[in-house]
Amino acid sequence: MADMPDPDLETAAAVPRLPDEWAGDTRERLQSAILLLLMAGLFLALPFVLSIGSVVFLPPVTALVFTIILAPLADRLSRIGLPGMLASLLAILIMAGGIVAALGLILQPAFAMVDQVPDMLAVVSRRFAEWRGNLAWINDFNRQLARLMGHSPREVVLASPSVIEQVAFATPSVVLEVLVTLLMTFFMIETRLRVQRRLAQSAHSANASVRIARVMRDVQDRVAGYLLTVALINLGIGVIVAGGAYAFGLSAPIMWGGLAFVFNFLPYIGPLAMMALLGLVGLGTASSVSVGFVPMLAFLGLHAIEANFVTPAILGARLTVSPVAILVAISFFSWIWGVPGALLSVPILLIIEAMLDNLGRPNVIGFLLGEPLFRPGSGLSR
Repeated sequence: MADMPDPDLETAAAVPRLPDEWAGDTRERLQSAILLLLMAGLFLALPFVLSIGSVVFLPPVTALVFTIILAPLADRLSRIGLPGMLASLLAILIMAGGIVAALGLILQPAFAMVDQVPDMLAVVSRRFAEWRGNLAWINDFNRQLARLMGHSPREVVLASPSVIEQVAFATPSVVLEVLVTLLMTFFMIETRLRVQRRLAQSAHSANASVRIARVMRDVQDRVAGYLLTVALINLGIGVIVAGGAYAFGLSAPIMWGGLAFVFNFLPYIGPLAMMALLGLVGLGTASSVSVGFVPMLAFLGLHAIEANFVTPAILGARLTVSPVAILVAISFFSWIWGVPGALLSVPILLIIEAMLDNLGRPNVIGFLLGEPLFRPGSGLSR
């Protein structure tokens, strides 16, 4: 009797086997999907973690930004023969001295101007009284509507500590955080100089540590170059604003130039705040409404020229940052860290974009269509 064919073997032979490369792609996509879910969960939890632990996370992030900004200066000081620790300390002292000098030029006249704000507001309210009179029917309508609904308007006054009390309570913690940030900056710069010196003496130039050092050096060069260029542009804006404030007869023109220099580091939000201050002071001190609007309109024209012609021409397309990304970064970091977060938002965004350009950008939409999750970074191909 002839051997009968085994039906199980025939069925197994009829089932097509996936090629090895298909199995590998499926495994890679599964790992990428798990990584994508982990990234989404981290993105959702990160704001709450950073907000609650701001005392822990804000100093190292600020120190990292300061390290990237001061690293070129520390490198120059180290090249002229200074020891690493002395170069790091001198770079921090130069930065601290510049900040203290700038705050002295800005804050001293600003405190004197704060005392004049109530008088300015009174003048502005008197000049716009006729405009408010034209909108008086809205208040009458609200009163009639509240009376018909049986509700009477009530004024609620909440007791809150004064500004002096708030400053007195916040000063010890602020001083402690500043000291911790400066110490972290010093050790980061000093450690970075020692690591660079050790890598330069290493004979193995193809290992992972050297490649990471190259990536970090590229990130540092791009971010520090961008911030230095923007600082020079803002310095020119500050000089022009100081001259314009002197020409318009505003008090403390150096203060106005310093405010323009500082506010211009905060894109979109900073110029709007500068325009609001110029409008308030102009309307509160000028002889008429039309004359009071002149400083604000002049700054608006200066900012339009700088933002649309000067900055794009100097920075170029390579260092241009998306306006949407800037606004999202400002709103995100100001939400979790307040004013320090708003000031750090653009440098943090630049660091993240520079690292993604070197290490690879997430390709979420392409991943859903079958492409890899990460595009290769431009810095890896160099």
